[in-house]
Amino acid sequence: MSSVDANQTKDGFFAHVYEVVEQIPLGMVATYGQVATLAGGMGKARFVGFALHANPRPGIIPCHRVVFADGSLTSGFAFGGIDAQRRLLEGEGVNFLADGRVDLATCRWSAGT
Repeated sequence: MSSVDANQTKDGFFAHVYEVVEQIPLGMVATYGQVATLAGGMGKARFVGFALHANPRPGIIPCHRVVFADGSLTSGFAFGGIDAQRRLLEGEGVNFLADGRVDLATCRWSAGT
């Protein structure tokens, strides 16, 4: 993460990421790219991942609601791994496809799409 400078963390892009992620409704998901665009950083999906891995308020900022563009969960989910992320999403009523991906057709947050 050395390529991320301090201006993108607490007071910059990371702060915008946290603001966006806090708005994702219960039972819905957003993609990394979608969050990046809404946070003012189109094309910075990887930085969204860095921000969520450094989540300063786990349980408040629902980083488990962010998934890959194809609905896949991340094996790098920082707060318990892929199984924990799936349990959290299922507990909120998020639908999954037979192959384990989130059903984006029914559960994707419409903001920015």
